[in-house]
Amino acid sequence: MAYTNKLHVIYGDGTLGVAGVGFRYIFSYERGGLESLKLNGKEWLYRVPTPTFWRATTDNDRGSGFNIKSAQWLSADAFQKCTGISLTVDDHHFDQLPVAPVTNDFSNHEYAKQVTIAFTFATLTVPTTTVKVSYQVTANGHIKISVHYTGKKGLPSLPVMGLRFVMPTLATGFTYHGLSGETYPDRMAGAKEGTYTVKGLPVAKYLVPQENGMHMATDWATITRNTTQNNADHSHAPFSLTVAKADQPFNFSCLPYTAEELENATHIEELPLARRTVLVVAGAVRGVGGIDSWGADVEDQYHIPADQDIDFSFVLQPTK
Repeated sequence: MAYTNKLHVIYGDGTLGVAGVGFRYIFSYERGGLESLKLNGKEWLYRVPTPTFWRATTDNDRGSGFNIKSAQWLSADAFQKCTGISLTVDDHHFDQLPVAPVTNDFSNHEYAKQVTIAFTFATLTVPTTTVKVSYQVTANGHIKISVHYTGKKGLPSLPVMGLRFVMPTLATGFTYHGLSGETYPDRMAGAKEGTYTVKGLPVAKYLVPQENGMHMATDWATITRNTTQNNADHSHAPFSLTVAKADQPFNFSCLPYTAEELENATHIEELPLARRTVLVVAGAVRGVGGIDSWGADVEDQYHIPADQDIDFSFVLQPTK
C-alpha cells in the first residue's frame, strides 16, 4: 500500500477493514469486535476481544462466599451477546452498517483520517446491563479503546471489569512501567514505581489455582512474542505490541490462562498446557482480602459495586 497518511478503509460484506503502513485490522460485525490485529505481518489476536467480568476466585473469595454471591458474572464472562454496532468514518456516521449490497457503492480506494467503530454488549445477568467497547483508529495505526460499563441496581458486586485479549501464541515476556510485583487495590502500599521486565508468563504456584498476576496503576506495557501460528514463519525474531495509558493509568494481567481455565483446576497439575497469551486490561479490580480465609470479606472500599458506571480507556500501538 502506498503511503498516504490516511487509513485505507475496506468495506466488506460482514467486516470492516482498516489498513496503513505496517498494520492491517479487521472488525467483524458477526463476531462483535476486532477480529484481526496484524502488525508487520504478525497476527496478535486468537479471539475477538470481549468484556471480562470474572477473575478466578481466591481462597478468601471462597471463604466469604463471594464466588456464590457473584456467580452470574462467571456466565456473563463466558458468553457474550453483541446487541448493537455503530460506525463513524471521519465525520460520516452510518445510520446502518454498510453491508451487502451497499458495499457495491464503495471502491477499493476509500481513505479516511479516523475510523470509530463501537460494539454494545448486553450482559447475560438478571437484571441485564450493557457494556460498550469503542475502537478509534487513527492513521498512525494507534487504536484507542474506550470501555463503558453501565451501572445497574440489583446485580452483585463485580470481580473485575475489563477487556480480555487472547493472543495466538505464548509471549516470551513483557516489560511495563508501573508498580513493582503483583499488585491489587488492597495490595499496593509496598510497591515501588519503575520499569520492570517479566520473563515468560509466570503463574503463582498455589496448591489450588486462583487469581494472580495483576499489575495496578500502569503507564504502559509491551508484550513480546517470537512465534506465530503461520507454519511458513520460521524466523523466531521477537516482535512486540504496546498497551499505553490514554487518560489514566490502567491495570493489567498477562497470563497463559483465562480466568475460566484457572477456575476449573482444583490443583495446579490440572491446568492445561500453556499455549496462548491472555491479556486483561482492567478498569476496575476487586481486592483480594487476606484478613483470613474463613469468612472475612474484602474491605468495602475494595469492592466493585455493580450499580455504578465504570469507564476506562487505553491505546494499542505498534511497537517499532
